[in-house]
Amino acid sequence: MVQLSLPRDSRIKTGKIWNGPESKGKWKEFRVYRWNSEENPRLDTYWVDLKTCRPMVLDGLIKIKNEIDSTLTFRRSCGEGVCGSCAMNIDGTNTLACLKAIEDIRGSVTIYPLPHLHVVKDLVPDLTDFYAQLQSVEPWLKTATPTPPKERLQSKQDRDKLDGLYECILCACCSTACPSYWWTSDRFLGPATLLQAYRWMIDSRDEATGERLDNLEDPFRLYRCHTILNCTKACPKGLNPAKAIAELKKLMVKRRL
Repeated sequence: MVQLSLPRDSRIKTGKIWNGPESKGKWKEFRVYRWNSEENPRLDTYWVDLKTCRPMVLDGLIKIKNEIDSTLTFRRSCGEGVCGSCAMNIDGTNTLACLKAIEDIRGSVTIYPLPHLHVVKDLVPDLTDFYAQLQSVEPWLKTATPTPPKERLQSKQDRDKLDGLYECILCACCSTACPSYWWTSDRFLGPATLLQAYRWMIDSRDEATGERLDNLEDPFRLYRCHTILNCTKACPKGLNPAKAIAELKKLMVKRRL
């Protein structure tokens, strides 16, 4: 059997214990991934009093940063599951820290950045390539006919086709849970981007379906999906990127018939 060993500077080490539980309060252990360019990655330990903390994991991270360790770095914005900024790997699952309740986690709360992305610092992944791939599918309305005086009308039935697609907040939880994306992220667009491609392709107001399908005509951009369904399981909004990818494949076959 092949045995692999990680480079010395990539092994996660036991980090600093910043505080300890006191006699009063209801305490929860947070084990948080820490890394910057000058040191090896490590897991630091923090104890948070849940009686003085709001209920979500993001609230715990904010409390740690405000009261225990101001050097801890993570992204966050709305705190309501709308912006996708606080996506990270919590208790072994990609999710949004603002939607993950602390009480739902048994034992310590273990937090890593989204997997298989370059890390900028601590819990902040580099999403440069992710956004470049999104831009490559041109996720906006494309038309050739003259712009109407007021608006482009859409029937209720056509609007209903967008349900389950437009709600995507581009948090990257699905793409970074996909093994195909881990190994070929330089060429495979990933579930989040492909869901966006499908969302605009079936919009009745869009007039660039053929052009959009041509853009996906590649052995890797679409067809590296092997329907493992990790993406659907990981989506914190309950969407189904795997189904969107399957529908894209159907459209590719249909136009060849």
